[in-house]
Amino acid sequence: MKIKVKVKPNASKNEIKEIEKDYFEIRVTVVPEKGKANKKVIELLSKYLKKPKSKIKLIRGETSKEKIFEIEE
Repeated sequence: MKIKVKVKPNASKNEIKEIEKDYFEIRVTVVPEKGKANKKVIELLSKYLKKPKSKIKLIRGETSKEKIFEIEE
């Protein structure tokens, strides 16, 4: 399954909003440096989707706010 994510770094709190099926807006408190925000997004998705972090892969948008993640079943 692939999901699209819009990331908002430097937020006041970490939160996930499901905008529509397979499209999420994720706010993270960390800065977008050296992949820190991407790691936090994977951590939050892991908890939200109840999947291990190893099953969540960033496949597009490493340095963009719009990202696509592959979630293994």
